[in-house]
Amino acid sequence: MNQHKHTELILALDCPNRTEALKLLKTMQGSLKWVKIGLQMFTAYGIPLAKEIKAMGFNIFLDLKLHDIPNTVAKAIDSLSEVSIDLLTIHAIGGSEMCQFAAKARDASNPNLKLLAVTVLTSMNQAQLEQLNIHTSVESQVQTLAKLSTQSGIDGIVASPLELAMLRSELDPSTLIVTPGIRPRGADLNEQKRVMTPEEASKLGANFIVVGRPILNSPNPSETVQSILKSLK
Repeated sequence: MNQHKHTELILALDCPNRTEALKLLKTMQGSLKWVKIGLQMFTAYGIPLAKEIKAMGFNIFLDLKLHDIPNTVAKAIDSLSEVSIDLLTIHAIGGSEMCQFAAKARDASNPNLKLLAVTVLTSMNQAQLEQLNIHTSVESQVQTLAKLSTQSGIDGIVASPLELAMLRSELDPSTLIVTPGIRPRGADLNEQKRVMTPEEASKLGANFIVVGRPILNSPNPSETVQSILKSLK
């Protein structure tokens, strides 16, 4: 096993509004370190929300999955330099040139930022890949995109926990791996198709695990966070 001593929990902050999100985070200050702001919240509240959450003492994972022509992605990264974002996602399928432009923009505007390339969304399975005329296996597609992006200057990978063992055997040990599709035992899978428990993902080498609805829908979200953090120790 390639277990990380410090696999960290990221809360996916998919709340209906800013007020509810900040109220929830206040209950977790001092215990939870990482918060993921996704497309839903960022579209509604933008950079000001990220600044508020950063000021509360949290690290920011901005999950925008940027995918456009290389120059546009680079400019988008430049435009985020006014807030101290720690992790940012792009789509690996944008190709090596897009990844290289993203890496150069990071180096120029925010060298402390870590870029993550999304390989295959955890909501997708083999049948859905084939609908896109991609006839390789999910694992092979993840492997191809992971190597392409990391060889182009990207710091880490977002992939299903089911690909963790393969990625750890194929990539440089310094590569960050972030795994969504994490469900504590007994939690609903929702639309996720390639899932794993926090403990299993940690043992296979995840640097970060992302958990959303099992925390947000819990009767006591703060208690659920503490339970997951305990399971990672």
